[in-house]
Amino acid sequence: MNEARRATIHGSDTTRAGRAACFCAILGVAALRCVAQSSAEAALAGVTNPQRAWQNWTLNCQGCHRPDGTGSEGTAPSLAGTVSKFLTVPGGREYLGRVPGVATSPLSSADLADLMNWMFVRFDKEHLPPDFTPFTADEVARLRTKPLRLEASAMRASLLEQAEAAAGSNR
Repeated sequence: MNEARRATIHGSDTTRAGRAACFCAILGVAALRCVAQSSAEAALAGVTNPQRAWQNWTLNCQGCHRPDGTGSEGTAPSLAGTVSKFLTVPGGREYLGRVPGVATSPLSSADLADLMNWMFVRFDKEHLPPDFTPFTADEVARLRTKPLRLEASAMRASLLEQAEAAAGSNR
């Protein structure tokens, strides 16, 4: 088949490049935001696959904690602006691995570790301690063997109160 005929049927390289440019222009800012967000999330140690962490969040957590992490009153507490605070007080890290939604999740411990590490950047990057050590699958597996039940709400309130007091004394 001659080149002119092939270009008419399949499109020339120039035509394909033009279509690709139009497609990119249509995606525009949304695509750039997505790439920037993915890059920022990927930079967090302990998150092997930000896309999978987001997908696990979407399928397993956001129904109660809401897409923006603000929670549902009486059902699931807010994570937005608070979840990293638990990492700043004794017992907070353990609490996060033992809350009912984590401890009884159908996800593997490796996927939970990724998801938890992703949540800190997604919902509370401003309170993430500079010396943060990512959760590992082994740590999550160990913590989830002792799930919190009725004491989870009282423990949450106490730990957040300690975190607020510590933050106030550091100002």
